[in-house]
Amino acid sequence: MNQKNLKNISSFRRISLITVIAVYFLILVGGIVRSTGSGMGCPDWPKCFGNWVPPTEVNQLPENYQEIYLQKRVDKNQRFVALLSSLGFDKKAEQIKQDKSILIEGEFNATKTWIEYLNRLTGAVIGILVIFTFIYSLPLKKLDPWLPILAFLNLLLVIFQGWIGSIVVSTNLLQWMITVHMILALLIVCLLLYVHFRTYQLSHKPVVKTDKPKTLMGLLALGFILMVIQVVWGTQVREKVDQIALQFGNLFRNEWVEHLGMKFLIHRSFSLVLLGLHLVFLYLVYKNAKRKTGIFKWTQVLLLLILAEIITGAGMGYFGIPAFLQPIHLLVGSLIIGVQFVVLLLLNDQRKLEIKGSSS
Repeated sequence: MNQKNLKNISSFRRISLITVIAVYFLILVGGIVRSTGSGMGCPDWPKCFGNWVPPTEVNQLPENYQEIYLQKRVDKNQRFVALLSSLGFDKKAEQIKQDKSILIEGEFNATKTWIEYLNRLTGAVIGILVIFTFIYSLPLKKLDPWLPILAFLNLLLVIFQGWIGSIVVSTNLLQWMITVHMILALLIVCLLLYVHFRTYQLSHKPVVKTDKPKTLMGLLALGFILMVIQVVWGTQVREKVDQIALQFGNLFRNEWVEHLGMKFLIHRSFSLVLLGLHLVFLYLVYKNAKRKTGIFKWTQVLLLLILAEIITGAGMGYFGIPAFLQPIHLLVGSLIIGVQFVVLLLLNDQRKLEIKGSSS
């Protein structure tokens, strides 16, 4: 491979990796936004109180600012409800129409406004990085025609994610929309990791690094699916926490866990199932994979992340759901899915080598 192609591959891998890191940073910032109750710090989107730079004091806003932005959100929600109905989601559309909590307009809070504003700035930076990822993929078209297509698909997903974010705001943090928002973020991460990995394959010839890759891949694929379910279930628990926090007026945090019910108990117990499954996976990797390989190293990282996820979850359960642990718990869960996906890609390469070796 000539030097120009190697340079293009290196540039693309660099920008795609930076974008992955930025998306994970946005997930952390999003967790901070939610744990501080800043999600409605800006009642409109993409601007904040009608400006690209938000106000710092309430006297910079008109006296009837709550009515103004409530009406804007109502108008947007009516269009969203019409869209849902046209797509056949009549039940969801009706739920939004009947949900009176959407009509609550909060008072201006400078701290929450700027936390949400920084969240949006981070999202804007990621949008720029995703555009650059697509641009940097174009010179690699002859080496891998799928790279520009996948990079462009990722750009469309980010644009769609931005629109979903605007709906989250207009519906006053509608719970199931937040879950959709989170799933899309994980999908964007996995797609970015995949295009990053494809460019690695362009300049590195695969060699045998593990035995029984098919077995290992099947076990980890199960773990990946269960982890996605666990993260989605975690967002449901988080939604329940928001409801309880509202009922308690954000006071008496030590009593919140007692009111979480079965969802929390299932979420907590399920973490032990995931730990057990990944301990078995680590044992099989230890038996079958060569040392100092990506599969072996990333599996160790994966187990450490799962332990960190359990520790932060236990910390929230036993210490009254401290706000600083919530975004960390969310970030670690998202990192687990990313690492699982990377190991699955590595194992899939090994599986292909095994098939190729058995057929030759």
